[in-house]
Amino acid sequence: MIKAKKTTEKATSKTVAKKTVKKTAVKKAVSEKVLEKKVVKKDAPQAASVREVVKTAPVAERKIITKIPVAPAAPVKKGTKVVSSSIGGVGRRKSSVARVWLSRGKGEIFINDRALNNYFDTTQTRINAVQALSVCNAKDKFTIKVRIVGGGPCSQSDAVKLGIARALLKSDESHRIILREHGLLTVDARVKERKKPGQPGARRKFQFVKR
Repeated sequence: MIKAKKTTEKATSKTVAKKTVKKTAVKKAVSEKVLEKKVVKKDAPQAASVREVVKTAPVAERKIITKIPVAPAAPVKKGTKVVSSSIGGVGRRKSSVARVWLSRGKGEIFINDRALNNYFDTTQTRINAVQALSVCNAKDKFTIKVRIVGGGPCSQSDAVKLGIARALLKSDESHRIILREHGLLTVDARVKERKKPGQPGARRKFQFVKR
């Protein structure tokens, strides 16, 4: 009985030792892979040849290889402005929001990928939307793209008007005086008043019956 117990204990100890060896081997392999990934991320701006060297090098030497100096980016001079091709402005009225982009062009206006005359039905909304351009004499200088969400046609035209005015102000600061005179930079914050409980409307009351 004692011999049988000893043999079983030996067998179990051997299996445990094998399992621990396997676990350590798996952990080493996983750690090596993680290190490779980290190294590749770190030296992303470096040359491809350096990456290949890092992959083939042993784990102990990888940190030393990744510390190879990289040529710094060219310094940007003070006063230089990075000018984008389009200038943006946001206009809001009631529940409608209009995002406007101006770029140099021939006076084309697209609202939600549709022409201005196709989007707005009435002449009043069309004139209202383009009021800032007509005031600043800039109808034929820009192509305008607008993304508009929410609201009805009147509130949308007001939102487009404010968005275009803000974008024009960004393009040229000298437009501020003219736009201020016509009140095109002031936000119209009026919103429909909510209906109250026990009443047919916001202020309206039901007819009082005495008898």
